Amino acid sequence: MSRAVPLSAPDVGRLEAEYVMAALRSGWVAPVGPDLDLFEREVAGRVGVPHAVAVNSGTAALHLALMGVGAGPGDVVVVPTLTFVATANAAVYTGATPIFADCDTTTGNLDAELLSGLLAGLHAEGASVRAVLTVDLFGCCADYERIIPLCDRYGVPVIEDAAEAVGATHRGRQAGSFGRAAALSFNGNKIMTTSAGGMLLTADAGLAARARRLASQARLPVEHYEHAEIGYNYRLSNVLAALGRAQLRRLDEMIARRRAVRDGYAEVFADVDGVRLLGGDDPAANCWLTSIVVDPDRAGWRAGDLAAHLAARNVETRPVFKPMHLQPVFAGARTALTGAAECLFRNGLTLPGGSALGDHQVRRVLDAVTEFLDGRRSAARSWRSWAGQR
Repeated sequence: MSRAVPLSAPDVGRLEAEYVMAALRSGWVAPVGPDLDLFEREVAGRVGVPHAVAVNSGTAALHLALMGVGAGPGDVVVVPTLTFVATANAAVYTGATPIFADCDTTTGNLDAELLSGLLAGLHAEGASVRAVLTVDLFGCCADYERIIPLCDRYGVPVIEDAAEAVGATHRGRQAGSFGRAAALSFNGNKIMTTSAGGMLLTADAGLAARARRLASQARLPVEHYEHAEIGYNYRLSNVLAALGRAQLRRLDEMIARRRAVRDGYAEVFADVDGVRLLGGDDPAANCWLTSIVVDPDRAGWRAGDLAAHLAARNVETRPVFKPMHLQPVFAGARTALTGAAECLFRNGLTLPGGSALGDHQVRRVLDAVTEFLDGRRSAARSWRSWAGQR
């Protein structure tokens, strides 16, 4: 069998090796060092915010951001139901209670209209809404023109989960620059990687300082080990930061490559009734992952049918995220739903789109998709011909 075509493999090469070897030779292998300091400054400069705190995961960045706005027991945090579990887990880590809100059907991001009604209801109840978490799903920014003024009206800070969106923009602003604070992820499958890692971004100097202290076991700046509050071992290593610096230099070319792959899918599905690219109309997305949404009544086939066809050809696919309100761990959680997230989970399919894919791999996937579509068209023609003879 031919080698598998992965969904989103890390894209690392000679430049990354040079940066990492230089960091190793420097002797700075702990979670302090010049590459770590530079990485924070360079990412902050790219995004356009004054403060950045590099940490060991996007989840850690979300946790620290929520702690920075005071989330804790007795509070509620609004969380999009269509997301990876880390978004919801970060709220639970603080002791707050997540309330899951549905998404819009075009991008899969938080439904601003639904959020408006939810916040009005929570305000009327006297609920302590500590934050609204937004998720820039698959590298497409949420509707911040509507969401931020809405949250400001109720005095609720926005925390941007931009884990999947580094390099994306929205109305000329970089993902990670919205809200009180934002979280990026540099996990191995993200558009740029530090193997494992993340970053908190904010314009709030006090929030950044507290996050930095908590990420370092909340150690106070004295000669001996002194701690006045519980902290966490969340800092990123200098060596991994060096890897991230090299990746940041290549970010634009990696985005361009992923967009080229997405354009290939757009061409293949352009004349297929009942199939669309999720968020495919956003020219400022970073195209981290490309997902299609299938209307089985119009297309005549289901997303799972294409997934099975590609799996038989050793091509990796994945369903769109299973909504949080359907996860056993959050059974019984409060929700505000329209059914949109469940529909996307049922009918969505994520296709390979990594920048490390070679031209031959991209061609192999596109050919396999075309083979599937041609087979479905041929079967439909045969059925119509048979039906017409009866």
